[in-house]
Amino acid sequence: MPTLYHAPQSRSTSILVLIEEMGIAEHIDVIDVSVARQDGSGGPDPRNPHPEGKVPYLTDGKDHVRERGAIVAYLTDKFPEAGLGRPIEHPQRGAFLSWLFYYQGVMEPVLVLDWAKIDHPALRATFRDLETVFARLAEALDGQPYLLGEEYSAVDLLLSSPFQWLSDAMPEQPAIRAWIRRCADRPAFHAAMEREQAALRE
Repeated sequence: MPTLYHAPQSRSTSILVLIEEMGIAEHIDVIDVSVARQDGSGGPDPRNPHPEGKVPYLTDGKDHVRERGAIVAYLTDKFPEAGLGRPIEHPQRGAFLSWLFYYQGVMEPVLVLDWAKIDHPALRATFRDLETVFARLAEALDGQPYLLGEEYSAVDLLLSSPFQWLSDAMPEQPAIRAWIRRCADRPAFHAAMEREQAALRE
């Protein structure tokens, strides 16, 4: 059985939401571990096999997957019947993978750099800037509710996830704000949040 190493209220929360959305909770073993937090709390957990002590980390037999975009692709390919991914030969396979890699390689670095108030022409040239990222999202959402069209998918889950925590980074564009609200107002999102709260109380 695949095992997800997870820390409450961390980047891996979005993978919990994905598991809920896909209805595969009975097929994934979730192990809560501690991680080093930015406020100085937490620390490495010997139960976590991630080589850097990070989460999320997915193991499946002898194989392993790290980085959220890769985990999203792995799980949606492994459980295509859930309908949250775009399998090989699907006409939107390329667009699906492009958004996953755009998040990991462009959007998250830009958000972190903006939050840290770090700016440099080389960074803008390499990763773009927040205005460019918001422009790409707005273009994709023009005339449709989700990034790939009429149906919610795992790319919506991943790309909307940082705005659930970084309210200061919320863009002004009404279409993007409405999309973020739609993504957060789903039963799977609320179920994952309830699990997080329960884990923190324990």
